[in-house]
Amino acid sequence: MTIREVSERYGLSADTLRYYERVGLIPPVPRTGGGVRDYDEASLGWVELIKCMRSAGVGIEALTEYCRLFQQGEETLEARKTLLVEQRRQLRERMEDMRKSLDRLDQKIENYDRDLARKERELRGG
Repeated sequence: MTIREVSERYGLSADTLRYYERVGLIPPVPRTGGGVRDYDEASLGWVELIKCMRSAGVGIEALTEYCRLFQQGEETLEARKTLLVEQRRQLRERMEDMRKSLDRLDQKIENYDRDLARKERELRGG
């Protein structure tokens, strides 16, 4: 699959895909005889993983470390798991912060709804 096709499929720019490969987030993508990137299933799996992790707020540094560890082989299984567990902990913390923010926004909106209803009653003379 060409970089253009991958870009369209995953909603990432070709520049982003090249950057991910350059910094080690995606292992080197196979190339055609003419040097054109030819994404295979393994490469697409990495693109999907990186896109998912980035959407979850996982930083470039952590993802680069994960990819580096993966390329070192099975002896890094525990280190990779530890890295993922830490990222999950951080994500849960961010989600809890977001839940608290959402609750606060809901309270503020309820206050506005209550105030608007009260003002409407006052305008009607009630």
